[in-house]
Amino acid sequence: MPCYETTFIARQDLPRQDVAKLAESLAAIVEQGGGKVVKNEYWGLKSLAYRIAKNRKGHYTMLALEAPPAAVKEMERNMLINEDIVRQLTVRVDSLAEGPSVMMQQSRSRDDYAPDTEVAAIVAVTDEPTESIN
Repeated sequence: MPCYETTFIARQDLPRQDVAKLAESLAAIVEQGGGKVVKNEYWGLKSLAYRIAKNRKGHYTMLALEAPPAAVKEMERNMLINEDIVRQLTVRVDSLAEGPSVMMQQSRSRDDYAPDTEVAAIVAVTDEPTESIN
């Protein structure tokens, strides 16, 4: 069965629960058409590069699908009708990647960026003042 990745942007004024319900309804459409949703990732509320229908931000969601083309076409038709979705893009891929997407890997917490104690000790030792040659 062909594999697809669909990303859509929902309006900024929707609560996160409504965005999740929207993704579930799209997944139900795919499943009724004989496909399955492999991944459902919420990427968060992000700023848009430019205004779209008076929205400066949008809720990004990605669905990884294994579905026949007819089911994907029906899902896209419903996305175009829905007023809560401001943009959508569906791309056919050769295979679906295992694990979280790149966007999910980038959303690490600030604790992940804190230096380790070993690295901090090395930096402290090497930061001693050196003699300057005049």
